[in-house]
Amino acid sequence: MINHNELRNQFPVLKTKVYDKTLVYLDSAATTLKPQNVIDSVNKYYAQTTANVHRGLHFLSELNTDLYEGTRDQVQKLINAKTRQEVIFTKGTTESINLVAASYVRNFLNNGDEILITQMEHHSNIVPWQLAAEAIGAKVRAIPIDDNGDVIMEEYKKLLGPKTKFVSVAYISNALGTVNPVKEMIKLAHHVGAKFMVDAAQAIAHRPVDVQDLDCDFLAFSSHKMFGPTAAGILYGKEALLEQMPPYQGGGDMIDVVTIEKTTYNALPFKFEAGTPAIASVIGLGEAIKFLTSLKFADLMEYEKSILTYGTAKLQDIPGVRLIGTAVEKSCILSFVVKGLHPHDIASITDKEGVALRTGHHCTQPLMKRMNVTATVRASLGIYNTKQDIDLLIQAITKAIKILS
Repeated sequence: MINHNELRNQFPVLKTKVYDKTLVYLDSAATTLKPQNVIDSVNKYYAQTTANVHRGLHFLSELNTDLYEGTRDQVQKLINAKTRQEVIFTKGTTESINLVAASYVRNFLNNGDEILITQMEHHSNIVPWQLAAEAIGAKVRAIPIDDNGDVIMEEYKKLLGPKTKFVSVAYISNALGTVNPVKEMIKLAHHVGAKFMVDAAQAIAHRPVDVQDLDCDFLAFSSHKMFGPTAAGILYGKEALLEQMPPYQGGGDMIDVVTIEKTTYNALPFKFEAGTPAIASVIGLGEAIKFLTSLKFADLMEYEKSILTYGTAKLQDIPGVRLIGTAVEKSCILSFVVKGLHPHDIASITDKEGVALRTGHHCTQPLMKRMNVTATVRASLGIYNTKQDIDLLIQAITKAIKILS
């Protein structure tokens, strides 16, 4: 069992007052709050141990190199990668996807090949594939979803064929909370010879992610979505694929030997890690993994399911509220609209009640079009949220409706 009083005390921002009201933070899909151990690790780096990694032979450099590379080992264990060489540090999910688009798709796909994504993807899992496809003459095609927000698997199977060379799908939708059947989708893609990338940004803090069990070719996630600092992320790739791929960027640390005539490149994973990295953020990510793994995923998932169920029922009791995203399997996201009211107006009023929500298209404009809305109000929950937070959300929405109506 999770002791929520003890857990919430690890997040100092929850003590913040907003307009003299207790903060109710319901925007974890945008970024999670940070526990004290993560904050302390970042502060310690800048206050006591500042130095670059890999290059220095002095004490502080070697200390930080050990911490930095220790995080790589933690990530390997967290996602069950075969080797640490398969764990690449990036700035975040977006850069990880762009790296694969630039280094794999542009080099190994050809004119006429097809890339499949779903209609629910975040823009960062759409635009990089479009840019790569335009450069090589490939085509991006969308896997349809139904009115509940579930992938229509029969349509996915119809799209798969000899032209399909790459598929990229979110494990969990940031705007709907839909948990996609990525393991089954990967198996189907591999059957036609396509490579598969998983955007795990919304999954990594909510459920176990095992790359060997999934058998994905690539997987990406961000530190700041899993209680860590911003500016750090992970690209996992199967070692054989990463070995074939050319570097994404040139500069320090990714080189072996440089001459004016030619450069040879460093071994994995450093071939893809040009320049001074976000050292403090990566060290903080290591601490975030310690926090996350101190929780049992079974307990975490059971608890989050309980507050999602509670929140869903409470929202559906409010006249005029319509949930957007009612998939068979969902994670902790409640997106909704209120008849006759604009989402921005609702959030402006709930903000004055101390309730932090997100509104807009959530970087999923094709999804909004599919669901016949321009924007939604999104309450995204985390392990630190409680049923009391849901009650305060319902009070704030009820007040907003009364004022705006």
